[in-house]
Amino acid sequence: MRIGILGTGTLAAALGAGWARAGHEVVIGGRSLAKATALADALGRDVRAAPPRTAVAGKDAVLLAVSWDGAEEALRAAGAAEGALAGTPLIDPTNAVRHGIGELLVDAGDSMARRVGRAAPGAHVVKAFHLFPADQWASSPGDDASAVTVAMCGDDPEALRVVGELVRAVGAVPATFGSLDRARQVEEAAGFVIGLVFAGTDPHAVIPRVP
Repeated sequence: MRIGILGTGTLAAALGAGWARAGHEVVIGGRSLAKATALADALGRDVRAAPPRTAVAGKDAVLLAVSWDGAEEALRAAGAAEGALAGTPLIDPTNAVRHGIGELLVDAGDSMARRVGRAAPGAHVVKAFHLFPADQWASSPGDDASAVTVAMCGDDPEALRVVGELVRAVGAVPATFGSLDRARQVEEAAGFVIGLVFAGTDPHAVIPRVP
C-alpha cells in the first residue's frame, strides 16, 4: 500500500519502519521538512519525505502520528479541511488525556476520533494504535502466539479492512470494537491504562483474563 504519515515522532518512526519492512510505500510529512527528511533517511527502505499535502495525496491510508493537541493543525497543513483526505482511511491513534492522570479532555459525548473527522471532512476515520506505546511496534513482528491485539473503531468497512491489514503488517491482530460512536469508550480505556501506569499499577493486574 501507499501510506502517508503526518508526524515525525516516535510513533511515526516505529510504524513507518514496520510498514516499510513489510514492503509498503511510506511517505513522511511533517511541519518541518528537514525533520521529515531526517526521519525518512533514518528509516531507509526507500521511505521518502514530502510536505504534508504531498504526503497524503493519493494514499491508500494516512496515519495521524502527532500529539492530540496538534492534530487539527497537522490536518490543516495537509489540506484536510479542503477535502484532501476525502475517501481515505485516516488512522487516529491520538489520546486527549491529562498527563499522568489519564482523564479524558474532550467534551462530554465527544471523542478525539470525532474531532479528527470534523477536521478532515470525507475521511474514513479509524481509531487504532492508541493503546500501546510506540516501542511496541519498533521491533520485527514475532509469531502469532505472541501477537497483541489492536482494538479498532470505524464506520467504513473498507477502511477497517485496510487498517486491519496494516495492523497485521506490524505483527498484531486487528479487532473491530464497533462504529466510531464507540471511539470515546476506547479512548477512555486508554486513559484508564495511562492513569494506572502513572500510579505505579500494572494494568494487566487490574483487567481480568476471561477464558
